[in-house]
Amino acid sequence: MECKDLIKRFEEIESWEKTTDGREAFVKLFKFSDFKQAFSFMTSIAMKAEQINHHPEWENVYNKVTITLTTHDIGGVSELDYEMAIFAENCFKNYT
Repeated sequence: MECKDLIKRFEEIESWEKTTDGREAFVKLFKFSDFKQAFSFMTSIAMKAEQINHHPEWENVYNKVTITLTTHDIGGVSELDYEMAIFAENCFKNYT
C-alpha cells in the first residue's frame, strides 16, 4: 500500500494526529481512570509489539499513555503502524 493511502487511513481513525515535528508519524493520547488501567493497556500493547516485532514510541504519566507510531527503517508510516493503531483502539475499548 502506498504511503499516501496509509496516511489517509490513519487520519480516519479517531483522534490520531500527524506529529508536528516534521516526521511522518502519528500520535494519540489515551486517558484512563488510573495508573493500573494505563499500565494494563501498555502491557497489552507491548505483547502485540513483540508479536509483530514493531515497537511504538510511548510515554506514560500516571493515567495517560501517549503513543507515537512510525517505522524508523522507512522514515514514515507502514502497515505495521496502522495495525498497531487499530490494535490500540480495540484494546482501549476495554477500558471505556
